Amino acid sequence: MSYKVLVVDDESEIADLIEMYLQNENYTVYKSYTAQSALEYIESEKLDLAILDVMLPDIDGFQICKKIREKYTYPVIMLTAKDGEVDTITGLTLGADDYVTKPFKPLALMARVKAQLRRYKKYNSFSEPMDSEGKETIITTSNGLVMNISAHVCIVDGTSVELTPTEFKILQTLCEKKGLAVMSEELFRSVWPDEFYDKNSNTITVHIRHLREKMGDTTEEPRYIKTIWGVGYKVES
Repeated sequence: MSYKVLVVDDESEIADLIEMYLQNENYTVYKSYTAQSALEYIESEKLDLAILDVMLPDIDGFQICKKIREKYTYPVIMLTAKDGEVDTITGLTLGADDYVTKPFKPLALMARVKAQLRRYKKYNSFSEPMDSEGKETIITTSNGLVMNISAHVCIVDGTSVELTPTEFKILQTLCEKKGLAVMSEELFRSVWPDEFYDKNSNTITVHIRHLREKMGDTTEEPRYIKTIWGVGYKVES
């Protein structure tokens, strides 16, 4: 399958290098050196993934990510020149699925791209609505949360909630172990099985915060996702 990938970076050498590696995977690449042309591609093309540099001359990558999330759920990978928590948290809060710090190894970036596209393809696959026993894989809780795993649909109080593939996978992991506390590391591994886990990272925390916002949940009086301090999170059965 030829995926359509948007690459946005004002450093032409980096954008061209990423384009070459993506094309070697037979992906269709839409390359942009400015935010304005990137926004035009976002509106005119049916994209499968976006790679956004944070630092751009006109509009920063965070704002582009925000624009994407207003309409679309395909994966977004942020490129940042700063190895700091602020950029990471900002990107994840706005809906980014992953981030890569410059300078990076092209093959490492390609591994991230492939992982996100595999998840996105599974997220949007409706060809196998039944499990091995011929039943729909549906998880329900007593507080109005329903997850149809096979169809990748999340319903809260009768209303469908648009989740990114990363958010869906985290919530799925919690729901599959409803009633049990799930460690943050286990949630991290469910999404990024091959990545190094840093217990001091805020990655899972930010995605949980985003999930709560979309589900109308709160930290103070959680209805769906409860924080188990010192351990992780839990969805009640």
